Amino acid sequence: MIKTTTMNFKKILPIFVLFIAIQACASGNTNDTKAAYKPKPKKSLDDYSVAYFASGCFWCVEAVFEAVKGVEEAVSGYAGGDASDATYSKVSSGVTNHAEAVAVYYDPEVISYETLLVVFFDSHDPTTLNRQGPDYGRQYRSAIFYTSEEEKNTATAHIKAILNDKKFKQITTEVVPFEAFYEAEDYHQDYKLKNPDNSYVKAVSNPRFEAFAKKHPKLLK
Repeated sequence: MIKTTTMNFKKILPIFVLFIAIQACASGNTNDTKAAYKPKPKKSLDDYSVAYFASGCFWCVEAVFEAVKGVEEAVSGYAGGDASDATYSKVSSGVTNHAEAVAVYYDPEVISYETLLVVFFDSHDPTTLNRQGPDYGRQYRSAIFYTSEEEKNTATAHIKAILNDKKFKQITTEVVPFEAFYEAEDYHQDYKLKNPDNSYVKAVSNPRFEAFAKKHPKLLK
């Protein structure tokens, strides 16, 4: 039982603040004060290769990949579901079996698919099944959606290597064929950049990005 002393209150307060903060991604709360945001210029992505990953809340995943050299754009969306379309409300309810995912547009002359896998595995916890940090459910699963046998083989070999290195005790990441990607609603795109004062961004997205940046500073733009 927790005693309500002044000392213990100081210990409990950060936990209470985090509990409030983590509700944001699951609820789609966008009412936090927004800082000035300048949208990126529209560019054709036709000349870039694209890879698809899921590793929890796409606000976090998108922000990590977009900070990496060689990545032109990361688009938040939905992949891996049973339904023929996807919206945030449907995916969040779990009825479509989609995962929150990102489409990563990259220049293979600058960054390889293998390095994208390094970014993927070193920016989330691939050992938790259908959960990433405070977010849980099939929509937050860890997954690689491969578009070719080469990507499939590279991904499975990478997983085997990190297991052999005992970097992780287990890997719950699904390696499955890509079928379709549905772009998320506009307000989800570049969410971390557009909403720096959002409670979820401060409590979850920022620490996740900072942990990755500390591991791989040379990969950042």
